[in-house]
Amino acid sequence: MTNVTQQDQTFNNIFIAGTPGKRFDITVRGGRFSSIVESNSPVAGDDNSGSDLWISPGVIDLHTHLAWTDFDHDDQLKRDALEVEVLQAQAFEATLRTGVTTARDAGGLLPSVVKHIAQHYNQPLSVHTCGDMLGAGDARGIKHLEQRITDIIHSGASWIKILATGGLGASPDTVLNPAFSEEEFAYIVRTAHAQGAKVLVHTWGGPTVDWSIDAGVESVEHGMYLTEAQAFRLAQSKTAFVPTASIYRIAADPSGVLGLPEVIRDRAARAAAAHPQAISYAKSAGVRIGFGTDYATPALHGHNLDELDVLIDCGLTREEAWQAATSSAADILGYGDSLGRIQEGFIADAILFNADPYQSPSAKDVQRSIVSVIKAP
Repeated sequence: MTNVTQQDQTFNNIFIAGTPGKRFDITVRGGRFSSIVESNSPVAGDDNSGSDLWISPGVIDLHTHLAWTDFDHDDQLKRDALEVEVLQAQAFEATLRTGVTTARDAGGLLPSVVKHIAQHYNQPLSVHTCGDMLGAGDARGIKHLEQRITDIIHSGASWIKILATGGLGASPDTVLNPAFSEEEFAYIVRTAHAQGAKVLVHTWGGPTVDWSIDAGVESVEHGMYLTEAQAFRLAQSKTAFVPTASIYRIAADPSGVLGLPEVIRDRAARAAAAHPQAISYAKSAGVRIGFGTDYATPALHGHNLDELDVLIDCGLTREEAWQAATSSAADILGYGDSLGRIQEGFIADAILFNADPYQSPSAKDVQRSIVSVIKAP
């Protein structure tokens, strides 16, 4: 069981993951890294005694669904309110235990629920919310959208999520069809930005990727049918790409934990097969890639690091995958100057390992090597 710690502390002769051959003395005070200096102490642990420790920034999951207790929302509606609340609190705990210290909930979780779970269940996970999502049912004109956006932001959400295309519920021949008119889409982004909210866009590809770039959204999600030209435009515009690649492999697995109907598995398999090319285009173009899992339900929360394996399988180096999960993710959130790095003055959200996570052969090995998770108060 991973211990989650918040105390001020000092780590002597510790490795910083991704910085080989050097050890550091690191002090945490008041929830920040107050001192990081290269160690001058005698080197310990070179006898392979197992006493070495590595530290990395806490992982940032940019696309998760902490409110969802069931893959089918109708199944969640059959549960009583307390049962749902307990399952949501367990999702927070499992997510933090796996080394994710900050999450962006990509729709469905109200800010008031985050506050309640933090206070009543003592769950310190940092969560940025989108609240309710804007989907095809909201394609009812500017006046309707104005009220919806205002209501979402007044709920305390810091992000607006646009469901711009279909997903696993849509047939392959319609999945790229826009859910909104281009005018409505641009209005949502413009209005959200005017009210101080950032925008992420669920899109599998097609014209809504171009609309996202033109409107200046902060990130596009999934994007498995991203074209090479669109990847170049994403890089030029500095729009981030959060592929959430592992969930489609999970959904496509007939023996997997989700146990989905064959028609949904087939659609997921198509998406999973397309993702490596999209990620290759993004990497080659220099797109800022972020780590996100799209995980929901008790079967998935707590396995977030599995996304690292799939990103690497899709062509990222191990270093690039970790960067997507830490410093790049912090930049995408808008906290790149205070989060996601082991650096003096930065928030001391971190993971301690008893083996080098950059050398671990799989996410499962990384998970097993976690000694503790440090969460700043």
